Amino acid sequence: MVQTAVRTLLAYNETGYIKVLSTINRTIYDNVARMNSEKNLSLVLLDYAEGVLKISGQHEEIIVVRTNGEIELIDTINLGFSIGLVMDISDFITQAEVQLNPGDGVVLYTDGITEAANQTGQRYGLERLCQIVSQNWQQSAEGIWEAAIDSLREFIGDKKVSDDITLVVLKQR
Repeated sequence: MVQTAVRTLLAYNETGYIKVLSTINRTIYDNVARMNSEKNLSLVLLDYAEGVLKISGQHEEIIVVRTNGEIELIDTINLGFSIGLVMDISDFITQAEVQLNPGDGVVLYTDGITEAANQTGQRYGLERLCQIVSQNWQQSAEGIWEAAIDSLREFIGDKKVSDDITLVVLKQR
């Protein structure tokens, strides 16, 4: 449902972050109510142009990595609201901007990574993810992704994964 709503808005050249998030929310809210479901989700929109990344919506923290591997975390808690919980979220939607220079980048992840547990119940955590990303930042985006996923797999071992694991590494040339 969310993908269809996003693609429909883009097909009509709607790119205003408040209108996009509000429309997606209303669509999902109405469908969830119609289906008598209690589903909701977090969603962040990224818009990149001319070295500036604009972030709107609520999701996990955004990991910004500088060319030297230094990490900055962007908390999205005040940039939006969970999709599908209430009818109108437009008053909750704001935007943050981050300047990205050559060699800088962004890492996006789902909580399936940070909440993944090993055999003793210890969670992988955001700090461990940031450390692996920082240590491998000199590699390509694909190399960073592989290092992080390998680290996660080694950490959880044979334990069954109970959530989705999604990791996106964007690195500016």
